[in-house]
Amino acid sequence: MGQEMNELVAVVTGGASGIGAAIAARLQEFGAKVAVLDLLPTGVPDGQLGLVCDVANDASVRAAIEAVRASFGRLDIVVNNAGMGALGTVEDNDDAEWHRVWDINVVGMVRVTRAALPLLRQSPSAAVVNTCSIAATAGLPQRALYSATKGAVLSLTQAMAADHLREGVRVNCVNPGTADTPWVGRLLDAAVDPDAERLALNGRQPHGRLVTADEVAGAVVYLASPLSGSTTGTSIAVDGGLQALRLPAARF
Repeated sequence: MGQEMNELVAVVTGGASGIGAAIAARLQEFGAKVAVLDLLPTGVPDGQLGLVCDVANDASVRAAIEAVRASFGRLDIVVNNAGMGALGTVEDNDDAEWHRVWDINVVGMVRVTRAALPLLRQSPSAAVVNTCSIAATAGLPQRALYSATKGAVLSLTQAMAADHLREGVRVNCVNPGTADTPWVGRLLDAAVDPDAERLALNGRQPHGRLVTADEVAGAVVYLASPLSGSTTGTSIAVDGGLQALRLPAARF
């Protein structure tokens, strides 16, 4: 795969931490030139280009994509990873919060892809990979707003794939289960009983543990690679079997 991705240029939104950082590192490992687009692109590893980008602001997005073009002269891979979480039922978030989370998690992907498409159409190996979630395909408690945005990302992925396939642009998404990320860590720290909450999250995945950022990154790199050239309009669940398996309760 390393030779297949040599000279390809990739952007990863939200790439300065968590799953995004793991994706950026794995793309770089396999030969891609990587630009990290983030609100705070601090600590970006050597060899990666860090660019300030607010996916909720169209001018910021267009400036970042233009900076990628100016630096590398091309763009082949877009990983729409930037997003935010939200807790609660439909009663727990007001209209302003619904608009804010929707604007980042859904419209943010639209802004980035829209700005990148002129460059992607010129690529011989154009790919867009969206970070979706198991919340798009399974009903999770206290995740109404978050689940709604990720359901939209799943449908948006399929629609984008249909729109741009014959322009040479593949579009897919990954659906992680609960991942061991800084955001999940903050949720656990705020819980009344963090240890019990972690055990519950581990147990929700059939394989009995949280998903790692590197595991999600592996799926993203596959979908971004020219080696998956006949794969488009689909999703890969990286969830320890949560979406598809129904196992007896385990004693971990």
